[in-house]
Amino acid sequence: MTKVFVSGAFNVLHAGHIQFFKDARALGDYLIVSFPPADLLWNLYNKKSVLEDADKLALLRSISYIDEVVLSTDEDAEQSFRSAFVELKPDILAVTTDDLYVEAKQRLCDEVGARLVVLEKTLPEGKNTTSSEVVARIRAPRHVPLRVDFAGGWLDVPENAIPGEYVVNCAVSPTVSLKEWKYRQGAGMGGSGGWSVLNGWDPVSSELGLGVGWQDPAVIAETGACVWQSGRYPVLDFKNTGDFLQGRMAIYDTRIKHNTPGLAGLQRNFRKIAKAARVARMGVLEQDVTVLAVGVQLSYQLQLEEGMAPLESIGASLAHKYCGGGHGGYALYLYESEEDRAAALASCPYLYPIEPYCRTFGKDEQVPWAPEYLERLHKQNVHKDNF
Repeated sequence: MTKVFVSGAFNVLHAGHIQFFKDARALGDYLIVSFPPADLLWNLYNKKSVLEDADKLALLRSISYIDEVVLSTDEDAEQSFRSAFVELKPDILAVTTDDLYVEAKQRLCDEVGARLVVLEKTLPEGKNTTSSEVVARIRAPRHVPLRVDFAGGWLDVPENAIPGEYVVNCAVSPTVSLKEWKYRQGAGMGGSGGWSVLNGWDPVSSELGLGVGWQDPAVIAETGACVWQSGRYPVLDFKNTGDFLQGRMAIYDTRIKHNTPGLAGLQRNFRKIAKAARVARMGVLEQDVTVLAVGVQLSYQLQLEEGMAPLESIGASLAHKYCGGGHGGYALYLYESEEDRAAALASCPYLYPIEPYCRTFGKDEQVPWAPEYLERLHKQNVHKDNF
């Protein structure tokens, strides 16, 4: 009889584990599975056990490919299963391609006369998965805000980063969810970042993979009015709730689709972008909408120099600019007072109110559209092509 041995945390059992057990069992006649108990998992690997040891034992023993389940008990991160392995004397030790301790395991096999076999880590359908991805999906929020960017856009793209400079933005409501997404697709308000957060994907990696920056998922996850340090990865400089912007922001639907990734390679004056961001940063720091508006208007002038179409004046706005750098989507308008914004909203059917959003600690809350603006959206059929 050929005995096969595998070990792992198996912290969240998923289809990838089942495929691994199936492939390992196919190497012989008898499959032994070993895992470290909760205290050892924490002490050796700094991982919290998702399941109680008894639950994990019950689940593993119920899998048809597994013939025996044993505990790993040795205080050795590379060979925590050593005692069980030496005692049971299996013929094969099976590991996956991402195993961190292959060399140590090969030495153990040489010591006891076993053979090491490396297996691909795949789902039955061929898609790679990990326990961390499963946990991330469980932890993903049900509702997230989108964002407006005030200044410093493109300084969050790693190759454009300028040390000592800033990216300034704000999370905004109404919120979105996987079921409820009323904004127009191609909005320029960080929709792809929000989609990644809702799905439990690594949102920063997802955005950088599109060739754009990290500011969207960073502020969507952080919430509030935020200032970030320009760099390869998001580092928060400071934030506040954004309450000073309550009743003072609106977005204008240009009815032109926004496309940031397609324009990421254009030449830009990043020093001027940085100058606008320093002014906007001061506005957020001092919670002064008039100072913030200067930074926003400087950013808009740079958008015009880049070739974006001029935006129309709507009411007594302090400043306006396109959301993002995609030459379309929504545009942000700032107003000095709630009365000024209300007058502008009444004058323009394509203008919608938004508010700063700062998540209450521990809450996953939905902030819906006001009924009158939801009706406006329906009349214009804005969200018919959305996610």
